[in-house]
Amino acid sequence: MDRGNCSSLREFTLLGITNNADIKVTLFTVFLLVYLVNLLANLGMIILIRFDSQLHTPMYFFLSHLSFCDLCYSTAIGPKMLMDLLAKRKSISTVGCALQFFTLCMFVDSECMLLAVMAFDRYKAISSPLLYTAHMSSGLCAQLLASVYLMGMADALINTVFAFRLCFCGSNEINHFLCDVPPLLLLSCSETQVNELVIFIIFGFIELSTTTGVLVSYCYIILSILKISSAEGRFKAFSTCASHLTAVAVFQGTLLFMYFGPSSSYSLDQDKMTSLFYILVIPMLNPLIYSLRNKDVKQALEKVKKKSCF
Repeated sequence: MDRGNCSSLREFTLLGITNNADIKVTLFTVFLLVYLVNLLANLGMIILIRFDSQLHTPMYFFLSHLSFCDLCYSTAIGPKMLMDLLAKRKSISTVGCALQFFTLCMFVDSECMLLAVMAFDRYKAISSPLLYTAHMSSGLCAQLLASVYLMGMADALINTVFAFRLCFCGSNEINHFLCDVPPLLLLSCSETQVNELVIFIIFGFIELSTTTGVLVSYCYIILSILKISSAEGRFKAFSTCASHLTAVAVFQGTLLFMYFGPSSSYSLDQDKMTSLFYILVIPMLNPLIYSLRNKDVKQALEKVKKKSCF
């Protein structure tokens, strides 16, 4: 389409989760509680790992950044969504919309890659426990983390540029509570095949590479566990991976369902519910999964409780 026919929109209107005024207050209360638990749990995990020397290992270094990613993308969406539930005017500037989408894309992609890095870290910890700290040195951990954030930023930048180069010459109402690609493509009057191809290639590559990385790491982990002679040792080795496996299954499963589900069954209401789950619920669950199933985190929490009581 001729770019000269495009209108220069200065803002969008987010239609939000629902138009039913009777349940908006209830939804606001529920999602506010979820977001506050998410905020406190992830901040608490970051602070606990930072100040407890027992947790100064590569595993918890990556776990603190997992909490950081959860905190960033949920905070980019959550407060705005909560305000829009009660507000009469639900506008967001074009720049704000682009920034929200960039932040969401960057940290969701970074979390995908970070989960794969954490699987590799678990493999090193189980296959060669005596050389674990030597293999996973602070320099290597920093390089892996820098690669994760740089790749996440590059993907977010490409997707943001392609999404906001589209023409929006009709309505400015986004039938969603956030600025995401599917509702923006529905709103555009441009040809969107290029955008869909870019999303499929980049996100498909990230999903395929990270899922493959996790599966390969766990194949080697299983082989390493089978070499352990005692049943207690095998159980202990596998239990250290249970939390990570749960986090991977929940996060990757939700994203695959959302972005690679059959187009014939796609609906905006379904998209909203899935988005709510991975933007608010999963970031709340991750620190709970790791703290409830992790002896080191439990011991660190007990120390904090004793100090507080003292």
